[in-house]
Amino acid sequence: MNTSASSESSGPRKSNARFQVSASDFRGLDHFAIAVPSTEAALQIWRDRLGFPVVCSEVVNGGAVRLTHLDLGNTHLQLVEPLTPDHPLHAWLAQHGPGLHHFCLRVDDVAASHAALLAACLASAEPSPHQGTQGKRALFLARSETQNVQVEITGG
Repeated sequence: MNTSASSESSGPRKSNARFQVSASDFRGLDHFAIAVPSTEAALQIWRDRLGFPVVCSEVVNGGAVRLTHLDLGNTHLQLVEPLTPDHPLHAWLAQHGPGLHHFCLRVDDVAASHAALLAACLASAEPSPHQGTQGKRALFLARSETQNVQVEITGG
C-alpha cells in the first residue's frame, strides 16, 4: 500500500517504470565531439601539440562530413568538419565558433535503443539513424529532451 498520499491526487498515478531506459542499456562514453571548420587546423592542436594519436578519419553521409577520432586513453575526441556548403554545422560554427558540439553514448544496438528512448518519451532529433565512423550507426536525441545538451548514441 502506498503510504505517501497527495491531496492533489485525482486518481491512480501513472507509472513510467516500464518506459524507463535503463543505465545498463548504455555501455559508456563513446566520444565527445568538437565541431571544426578545418580538421587539419584542429589536428595541429589536438594531435601535434597535445599528442593525441589519430585513430581514424572518414568522410561519411555521402561526403557531407569528415569525422576524425583521436585516442584520449579512456574515450575518443571526434573532430567534426562539415564538407558540403549546405551542411547545418556551417550555421552552428558561424553562431558558436569551433567548440564542443555533443557527447556520445555507446549502445549495443542503435535501433533497439531508439525504440526504447521513444517508449520513454525521449524524442530523437532525426527520424532514423545516420552513418557514423567505422561502420557504426548513430542517432541524435532532441535537445529539448536533454536540457539543451546535444546527446548522440552510437553502436551496431
